Amino acid sequence: MRALIKRLLEILGDESLLLGVIKDEMIAIRDKFGDARRTEITEEAPDIEMEDLIAREDVVVTMSHQGYIKRLPVNTYRSQRRGGRGVTGMATREEDFVEHLFVTNTHDTILFFTNRGKVYSLKGYEIPEAQRQARGTAIVNLIDVEPGEAVTALMPVVKFADDVYVVMATRQGTAKKTELTAFAAIRRTGIIGISLAPDDELIAVKMVGEDDEILLVTRNGMSIRFGQDDVRAMGRTAAGVRGIELDPGDIVVGMDIARDNADVLVITNNGFGKRTSVSEYRPQRRGGKGLKACKLTDKTGHIAGVKLVREENQLMLMTMAGYVIRFQISDVPRMGRYAQGVKAMALEEGDQVISIARVSSKIAEDLED
Repeated sequence: MRALIKRLLEILGDESLLLGVIKDEMIAIRDKFGDARRTEITEEAPDIEMEDLIAREDVVVTMSHQGYIKRLPVNTYRSQRRGGRGVTGMATREEDFVEHLFVTNTHDTILFFTNRGKVYSLKGYEIPEAQRQARGTAIVNLIDVEPGEAVTALMPVVKFADDVYVVMATRQGTAKKTELTAFAAIRRTGIIGISLAPDDELIAVKMVGEDDEILLVTRNGMSIRFGQDDVRAMGRTAAGVRGIELDPGDIVVGMDIARDNADVLVITNNGFGKRTSVSEYRPQRRGGKGLKACKLTDKTGHIAGVKLVREENQLMLMTMAGYVIRFQISDVPRMGRYAQGVKAMALEEGDQVISIARVSSKIAEDLED
């Protein structure tokens, strides 16, 4: 024991001897326990994208006339028969009403086209979820729209493909085509999508492929169908070309893509609707007066919207008072272009249909009770 104490005191009293002992012991530990490092030291942890944490799910997005937007699960609205009254889609205030309604996915990009021709974007999950009767979030809190600027067209985009174009239609009958990729990167303050005349506004936007044809329908029941290749591709700031020649006082209220084996469904503001085979709308050159799309009377009112539909689709209608109804397209009878249609939705006095949305067969299955 005395020998050990003497040895330890010698080590503590001689710094070089102490360092030598420490070195020998560290080498022994290394030889016995040494292996490759199992952790990695970095300056900062890798970023986790919010999108990676968001579930992919189909949702209904609604936006009011005064710019309040929200998203809801697609099963919020139960399926009903044509002619029903519907359920309340949101709580509205005086002089406000639901203006936009569509089905999209939380991971899709939503492009917001305004009446002034500017374009903004959000991801589906960036639109706050709310209860069915909630008013929603003011769009000015999500995108930097300017005073007097209103969102007039919304377009969900799954992928910004090189061979896809965006076709825009204005109230005064102008049509314009631009590459979809031109809208892939949009700053928060927005970018120009189309240059407009002082008395014109942007009212509809669609994606088109190589062989697609465009159908424009006016408030007074006129229509024109022409190939998308009849409109040459232009840059974002171009003004476009004439799509349809309008009678005095008439305006364009809707645009869709005219595909074979589909029906043209028109809905009037007084709740009348019908579907007509797209083959009855013969292709023409753009810029003409077009063909009659619907017989209109005081009872039917004017055209509120148009969609290209198939038998397996469902339709959602929204009214100025905030009521929503969803029913099978097969519940709406096929009629000729000159027919006025049947009652598609029962309206309260003073109420009007102001927004329609087509629901695909896949989404329709999810909507079933």
